[in-house]
Amino acid sequence: MRYFIFLTGVFMATLVSANKPVLTIYAPDYFVSEWGPGPSIEEAFEKNCACDLKFSAGDLIPRLILEGSSTEADIVIGLNTDVTKKARETDLFAPHRQDNQALFLPIKWTDNTFLPFNWSYVSFVYDETKISQPPSSFDELADMENVKIVIQDPRSSISGLALVLWVKEIYGDKAEAYWSKLAPNILTVTKGWSEAYGLFTSGEADMVLSFNTSPAYHIAVEEDKTKKAAIFEEGHYAYFELVGKLRNTDQPELANKFMQFVLSAEFQSLIPFTNWSYPAAQDRSEWPEVFSKLPYPEKAYFLNEDRADDMRTKAIEEWRAALSQ
Repeated sequence: MRYFIFLTGVFMATLVSANKPVLTIYAPDYFVSEWGPGPSIEEAFEKNCACDLKFSAGDLIPRLILEGSSTEADIVIGLNTDVTKKARETDLFAPHRQDNQALFLPIKWTDNTFLPFNWSYVSFVYDETKISQPPSSFDELADMENVKIVIQDPRSSISGLALVLWVKEIYGDKAEAYWSKLAPNILTVTKGWSEAYGLFTSGEADMVLSFNTSPAYHIAVEEDKTKKAAIFEEGHYAYFELVGKLRNTDQPELANKFMQFVLSAEFQSLIPFTNWSYPAAQDRSEWPEVFSKLPYPEKAYFLNEDRADDMRTKAIEEWRAALSQ
């Protein structure tokens, strides 16, 4: 009898779950991992949506291009401004219909299709036990002696792409010459961020391409204040992560509800300690102290999607040519 009651309970729970509408969100692998923001966001949203939020991890743009209008996605989260042109050209996205005035960013946001949910500054993170005098500019970075730097490949990494665009924006036609100057200090180039950061935290590299918010993790979780971001006087590349709603979603009400949820205090409060970045819809005075006290550049570089797209090929080729010599 107890076994029958148990099976009945399982059946009823399954039936209730099956009757709930499903909101499918495509996201990068890191986002849905146990240490990423996905699980917390899923739990928070499902408390009030009477739905089943399902994350589906993978490469976002290639997947959308392959699936086209038959995609199962209702929402896509984890895009960035360097690839939004490709995303927009799929014609799969609808207006986000949220108030851009609710955002607190270092630039004015005017895009009505893609909505930022967090942001940070691309930066070089260093270990102060190894580097007592951090560079304050790109030139000083290249002039450093006996330093081992790890960066990411711009052809496979969004942070690596942000770096080559940042360098190109500052140095223009002299970007390739700058890469040639920096090359002796580059220990290796990794496919993605995780591998690069692992080399840094294991002590194999002195500096790593990351974000100015990365030290917050070491401070908050490890009580380690030796990891810091070098702040460059010429300014830093502002990196925004975005969410978009699919035009052909079969759950339009749920999709709209999720887009509203992105700007809510509940969602935004999850960002700092799960995605280790700044929340896009909170003023700096509302950030956790460990984030509000991080070093902060005075100038933000931002390339709109057309300019980023125009610069991408040449910037990557200059980087590749200089590092292959």
